[in-house]
Parts: sequence; C-alpha cells; structure tokens
Amino acid sequence: MNAADRPRELEFLRAVFDSMGAGLYVTDSVGRVVASNPWAQRLLGRTEQETLGLDLHDLLHRRADGTRIPREECSFLPVLDSGCPAEGSDEFYLRSDGTALPIIWAATPLLRQGGVDGAVIVFHDYSLHREAAEQRTTHLLALERLTERLTMVAEISAVLSSTLDIPQMLQRLVRVLVPEVADWAVADLRGEDQAADMRRMAVWTSDEQGGGQAVLGPLPPLAQTAPGSALARAMRGDPALRLDAEDLAEDADTPLAQAHRELFDLLGGHSGAVVPLSTRRQVFGVLTLGRTGDHPPFTDAEMLVLADVGRRTGLVLDNARLFDQQRHVAETMQRQLLTPLPQVDHLQMAARYQPAESAAEIGGDWYDAFLLADGVTTMVIGDVVGHDLKAAAHMAEVRNMLRALAWDRQEPPSLIMRRLDEAMTNTSDAPMATAVFARVEGPEGGPWQLHWVNAGHPPPLLVTTDGRARFLEGGHGPLLGMDSALHLGLDWPDAREELPARSTLLLYTDGLVESRTRSLDEGLALLRRHAAELADREVEDFCDELLHRIGPSGDDVALLALRIPAWGEGRDDVPAPQIHAHSPAAANRAAPGSRVENSPVRDTTRRPVPPVDPSVVRDDRDRA
Repeated sequence: MNAADRPRELEFLRAVFDSMGAGLYVTDSVGRVVASNPWAQRLLGRTEQETLGLDLHDLLHRRADGTRIPREECSFLPVLDSGCPAEGSDEFYLRSDGTALPIIWAATPLLRQGGVDGAVIVFHDYSLHREAAEQRTTHLLALERLTERLTMVAEISAVLSSTLDIPQMLQRLVRVLVPEVADWAVADLRGEDQAADMRRMAVWTSDEQGGGQAVLGPLPPLAQTAPGSALARAMRGDPALRLDAEDLAEDADTPLAQAHRELFDLLGGHSGAVVPLSTRRQVFGVLTLGRTGDHPPFTDAEMLVLADVGRRTGLVLDNARLFDQQRHVAETMQRQLLTPLPQVDHLQMAARYQPAESAAEIGGDWYDAFLLADGVTTMVIGDVVGHDLKAAAHMAEVRNMLRALAWDRQEPPSLIMRRLDEAMTNTSDAPMATAVFARVEGPEGGPWQLHWVNAGHPPPLLVTTDGRARFLEGGHGPLLGMDSALHLGLDWPDAREELPARSTLLLYTDGLVESRTRSLDEGLALLRRHAAELADREVEDFCDELLHRIGPSGDDVALLALRIPAWGEGRDDVPAPQIHAHSPAAANRAAPGSRVENSPVRDTTRRPVPPVDPSVVRDDRDRA
C-alpha cells in the first residue's frame, strides 16, 4: 500500500469503528480508555471526552445495584494480563444517570511486538434479553406450579371417584391435601337430609400422621353458630375464606365456633383456609386447612385451587348421597316385592336374593312359595328379562298372575303354566320369562313327591343325604310369553320325582350358574359338586355357603331351597321341630302359614290330599 492510500484506509476503518452496531471501548495496556464509538456513548450516556484516559473498570464496572466491584473480581482486567480473550453476560456498566445497564460483552487483547498493548471491549445492551430470560424463568416456574396443582387436582379427583363410602372418601381427601397444600386438614359434614347437626368426619396432620383423631366426632348444632363466623359463612355457601392471625385471634362466641377455633389451638397454625364442600344447590360441609411454622399463608392462586377442590368434593358427596337414597329405595322396594316364606308343618325352606352388581339392587328374578286351596305347598322360581325397575314390575305382575291362577285349581302344573302363558300374552306387556312351578305333594309324615313343570328354566337340583346331587331334567317346555304369541303349538309336560327323606331340593335362577368366565355346563357342574359337598348342612347354611363358594356376579340370583323331613315327621304322634323360615323379604310381611309377632296365628293344619289317579300319573310320566 502506498502512502497516498493510507489516509483513505484510516478513514475507512474509522467509519467502521463509528458505524458498528455495538458499544466499543479501546483501552491501553493498563485499562485506561483510549477510544469509544458512538454506540457506546449512546448506550451509557457518556461522551468520548468524559471517558478518555479514565480507568474503564473504575469508571463503568458495577454490580446490579450500582455498587463498585473490587478490581480483583473484575472479569475484564485478566485479559490484559493473560492476553487471552474473554466474554460474559452477567455484568453491568454504569450509565451517566447512575443506573446499571446489563450487558453481554467480549474482550480481545491487542497484541503488538509480542506483547499486550491494550484491549478491545465490545458490548450490547442485554436488558431486553435479560428481561425475556427472566420472563421465561417466571413462566416456567408458573407452569411448574400450575402442573403441580393440576397433578394434585387430578389425584384428588381420582381419590374422590375411588369410593362412594363418604367417611373413607373424606379421609383419603385430607391425606392428599397434607402436606402438599397444608400442614393439617379437617373435614366437617352436615348430617344426612341436610340436618342441622354437624360431625367431624376426617382429620390428617403432617407431623402426627393422623394423630388428631381426638377431634373427630359430633359437633355443636349449626344453628348456634354466629352468622359472621368463618364456619357459618362457609355453610351458607360463601366462597372459600382465608384466615389470618387476626381472624384466629377473635373470640369464639358460640359452641360450634369454639370447636372450630380449637382446631388451631390443638393442631397449631398461624393461618388457614375454610372451604365449603358444596354444589350450586346445597352445602354439605366444610374443609378447614391450617399452616404452621414458616409456611406462608395461602395465596390467591391456592385459594382458587381449594375452591375447585371444594366444588369437586361437593359433587361427589351429592352423588354419593343420591346413590345411597336410590339404593335404599330400591332395596326397600325389592324386599317388598320378594315373597315371605310360609311355615308349613315341618317343611324347612330358605330363600336368598342377590341383585346384579351393575343394577340398582333390583331386578326380574323371583322366588315364591305358598299354600294352595287343597293344602299343597307350591314352590316357584322365575326370571323375567331385565335388571331394572321395569323388570321388577313385570316380575311382580307375572308372579301375582301365577298365584291367582294356581290358588284354587286342583290341576296339573302344566295346565297352570299354559294359563299363565296365555294370560301374559293377552293381558300383560311383560316380556318373556322362565319359570319352574312345582307342587310338593304327599300325606302327613311322607313320603313326599315333587310334581312340576319347567318353562325354559335351569333344572331343579335334588341333593340326597348321602352326598349325591342330580338335576331334574323332566318337565321342560318353552319360555313363557313365546308360545301363545307365536302360535307355535308347543306344550309343557308334567314331571314327577320322589323326594327322599332329609333330601334338599334347590330351585335357582341362571345367575347362579352362568358367568362370563365359564360356560353354562361348567357352572352347572360346579353347582352340583358344591351342593353335594353341603348335603349335611342345615338348609340356611346350605344356601349361604353355596353362594359363598360359587361367588356369582354379573346377574341377579334367586335361590329357593326345601329340606324334606325324615319319614314320620308331621304325623300327630311325631312332634314337628320348631321351624323359622328365613327369606330376604321385608321383615314386617307374613306369608300364609307364617307366624309374625303381634299378628293372628293361622291354622296351618294340612288338609288331606285327594288320591291321585295312577293313570294320570302314568300319563304325565309318559309325556315327560
């Protein structure tokens, strides 16, 4: 390069220096400023004349609060000593107005003749980037807190939906809240039917692991609570309330308010929250939470989460109580529909009813036993399609039809079944049904005989005292409600079987032997095996143990068992044992031939059974 071009080159480099879009300082070998560009002057509000010859560190390098930084802590000066570049972002330069400017910087040594002759410092205003980073950090923290709250709410939702048992559900709830949200939590609940009495249902503390159980139990009446107390306001449906030290220092002027205040005296706490457990329609109770030690009071965000927890809990409480009410109504209705068993002479009977797990304690299975006009005892087992209230109504309709048709007719069961099929088709909207209708016939003291017909139902099971069990396959005919409606011309044949002394006759519905996990044949084989093993049990134990061993599920189950007496029992010279028939029917209902406290005693003396024409018996057997 010739001498003529040198001035032009220097002019070009100066233009680059002045036009650079970043602050730039040049220092000598000891750190004094020898040059600065306009961008640096604009960022710091200092002219070049105000910085020339001054020590860069002493003039500009500061902490975020504007205080000086010792030279030995300076991150720039080592560049002059080592000759190695350096950079950083967590630094501040002092503006002329006294504020500290966050910068991102890089320092490069100026090397000449083998030594460090100075340094160049390039820096940018980092405030926007710093604010963005701080905002990102704040957002991430907020997102983490939100995630934690959502996780807790999801866990609480799972806990609330895990059971319909209210005390168990509330105990699980307070365990989730402690120590994630509070140092202790207590749930108080209003009595059922929104009664005025309150009861403390659940408590959990972080330090005592549930040691606050002493506070559980009944509380003073809600009516005695001052209207301005936190508990009363929450029970009126006010939003979740935050309690501070001043609130806790106020005097409790009513018994219930005092009982609420004693929570903080017993469990400790400098602040707390009272959250109504409510729906839009009603308030079921209150959740009280306390914080102790150095834990801060509840924030607005935490109160919003607690309010949501209170609403979720209120909905679950509402559903649980509604379920209890429906179950109680259904159970009461079912027991009113079920038949009380008669106590006839020395015949021992027992019945069981088990509703389907997915149904509301009510369904279409039924059993029946009653005395006919001719003194004969009947046994009935049946199943109307369905597992709901409609099925139960149809069941009662079909059962009552059968009773009315059988009561005063001394005719084979097959004719009774024919009449029932026609009556269902022409006078009822009941769907198809299966049933076994049987007469237990015989003179006083035996021998006994079963005379029956089967309309598409699982066969009766006869179990003898020697542990043998077999199904009575005779008497099978079509389902009820099918033949007359479709004009198929089918028939129901009668069947007869001798009933040995001390044997057990079992009628049952298909829910006992059918299951999703096994075939019908497997279920029947399982029933026969268990019944044979239980042959020597009393009839009540026989039914209970049979249900326990088989464990039916998924469908209604009805059982009706008859224990035949020993030969001779029932005659005038052989006293009959005291028999107390048991059934799932309502306790205040009595069957003909039964004795109920404070009710007149009926004459249960059996009338002689008319002699059976052998030709009729033979004809019935041939048809079977």
